[in-house]
Amino acid sequence: MAKLKTSFFCQSCGTNYAKWLGQCTSCKQWNTIVEEIIQKEEKQAWRSPSSEAKKVAKPLKINEISTSEEVRMNTTDGELNRVLGGGLVPGSLTLLGGEPGIGKSTLLLQISLKLPYKTLYVSGEESQKQIKMRAERITGQTDNCFILTETKTQNIFRQIEEIEPEVVIIDSIQTLHTEYIESSAGSISQIRECTAELIKFAKETNVPVILIGHITKDGTIAGPKILEHMVDTVLQFEGDRNHVYRILRALKNRFGSTAELGIYEMLGNGLREVSNPSEILISNKDNYLSGTAIATTIEGMRPLMIEIQALVSTAVYGTPQRSTTGYNLKRLNMILAVLEKRAGFRLGAKDVFLNITGGINVDDPAIDLAVVAAILSSNEDITIDKDFCFAGEVGLTGEIRPVNKVEQRIHEAEKLGFSTIFVSKHNKINPKDFKIDVRMVSKIEDLVEQLFG
Repeated sequence: MAKLKTSFFCQSCGTNYAKWLGQCTSCKQWNTIVEEIIQKEEKQAWRSPSSEAKKVAKPLKINEISTSEEVRMNTTDGELNRVLGGGLVPGSLTLLGGEPGIGKSTLLLQISLKLPYKTLYVSGEESQKQIKMRAERITGQTDNCFILTETKTQNIFRQIEEIEPEVVIIDSIQTLHTEYIESSAGSISQIRECTAELIKFAKETNVPVILIGHITKDGTIAGPKILEHMVDTVLQFEGDRNHVYRILRALKNRFGSTAELGIYEMLGNGLREVSNPSEILISNKDNYLSGTAIATTIEGMRPLMIEIQALVSTAVYGTPQRSTTGYNLKRLNMILAVLEKRAGFRLGAKDVFLNITGGINVDDPAIDLAVVAAILSSNEDITIDKDFCFAGEVGLTGEIRPVNKVEQRIHEAEKLGFSTIFVSKHNKINPKDFKIDVRMVSKIEDLVEQLFG
């Protein structure tokens, strides 16, 4: 008989306790500790056919280890390839999280239908007919994608042995359960054990596995934190229900950078890759109004042009309001203080509202110069030329500080047809090397003189 063991787990953070408590001492949440009966057996859920003949690993000197580059699997999705670092790595485990209804299942089903590899799409949330209806709406037919509706890991591995897929997609990890753990699906122990079985399968067979994970009300991936430590890559699918645009970020990536960004547009027939993000972040209108400026920012290795909108008006209620969307409110207060102290603009008794269009959040200090230009444009009610853009950081003394990767920013502005870009005078570049007019400014006064003088 297998030995039964009772343990208590916090359903919020996954901390293990020997007895029940009212409050979790780790995450400070109340009434989240639940008793789970764990039943361990000698058998393993996944057993490789060659497991008995497997050689014992021996230590090697670091200079004796082969450094041949790993061949990645092309997902046929340029945005996903960029975020992953070039494609799927064989034997890797990728976790994709996001808000309910944001498009996680749509994204992975769309990719599985386009992959040139034999793919097994396992769903514990939808029936085969539901998935078929969605597949017909998204794209055409394919012979490489197999659909399985199953939640028991033992049955999934049996089908994997028969089909021998090259890519496995699980939707979602919270719906799986293994018969070797006596607790309900979605519990801490079930999630940890099912993920461990999938990791063992992926590493022994060199088959990449992609998992969909639910998130909590705080925006973190549901389940124990160890889940994120166990997998190789953690992707976050973000977006606003009021916008049709979705952003894919890498929170963890053992095989590439975590600074890359993928952008999609949600359409009736699925998600469309947005190869030129500036098209969605800049308003296409002929006549610009005052209070609008274009900034150049960098996400990973990708330069983006974003539109900054500002509204400055007299404070009606006596106490001026400061409100931002997509920008740090404390940084806005700092910039307003610099404009008041160093440039002589009386903004202390005025309401200031700032918005970054497109529904994205930007923390790049290089957009400070565009923020200043937009605020002053609205305050003076003077329109900034729509062919002008900005890249510079504002210091506390009112100086314009240089920013990194300024050449990429200038080339992007040049490619998109802008005529003039304002950068810091302290950037070590030669303006004559670019076709675009590069104007060097050192202080806020220089910017004001060139824009409104």
